[in-house]
Amino acid sequence: MRAAAFALGLLVAGCSSQAADRLVERPSSEPSALPRVASINPCVDAVLMQIAQPQQIAAISHYSQDERATSIPLDQARRFAATSGTAEEVVALAPDLVIAGAHVAPSTISALHRMRIPLVQISVPESVAESIAQVRTIAAAINQPARGEALVSRIDNAVRAATPASDAARSTAPGALIWQGGGLVPGEGTLASELLRVTGYRNMSANYGLKRWDVLPLEHLVARPPRVLLSVGAQDRSDRMLGHPVLAGLTRKIAVRGYPERLLHCGGPTIIDAVAHLASIRGAL
Repeated sequence: MRAAAFALGLLVAGCSSQAADRLVERPSSEPSALPRVASINPCVDAVLMQIAQPQQIAAISHYSQDERATSIPLDQARRFAATSGTAEEVVALAPDLVIAGAHVAPSTISALHRMRIPLVQISVPESVAESIAQVRTIAAAINQPARGEALVSRIDNAVRAATPASDAARSTAPGALIWQGGGLVPGEGTLASELLRVTGYRNMSANYGLKRWDVLPLEHLVARPPRVLLSVGAQDRSDRMLGHPVLAGLTRKIAVRGYPERLLHCGGPTIIDAVAHLASIRGAL
């Protein structure tokens, strides 16, 4: 089976595109108990680590084995096989199911169709509620609904614990900005913005006229700095903007705090760490 799958994978590189963002149904004749799953998305990897049995995980994304991109501990990620998401690699695994992000190579989609391997595609969540819905989708797909609900409860509890209890605290929410190297800022309508709000901040992106994901030049940041600047990759002085002397000078006027990049891009269990980090900074202001 796996040799045939690999041979087919070699033939599909030029196949036509298929529609994304959908679930390809599993044929009713296939087994449904604890399917083996291959993930080609690092955010999905993080969810699987929490809700799947280890033997269910056929492979994870190669990003999860890169310390610059992973959302899970490296020692945990390295216990599993990893792929770059190509048709040859994924089909050769002969998984029962593949879970991916919103964008998948057409050749990979075509190969999965030909081998009748179901595909679940998960978009980037824009809210806590959407992320929780995705956890449930993944849990249902791998036949682990109870573990999925346990993770949902942990996320709910973490958000609740990080939310300011008093109306006074919410009414005096400090203005904050998450600012990446190159000046990229998550604005309203993003998961990052909601996490700022629930942990007692006001996302200042709209004050600069920024869109959902937009670039804020260093000059504008210095002219009107927020009360709290959450600098993504603040320790990486190789970045021209993050390593600029004027940014170091802002520390005398505002609270400049690091925001690990791994907390920015994923939902699921990453939310738990993100809200705890934001609440800790908020409490120390």
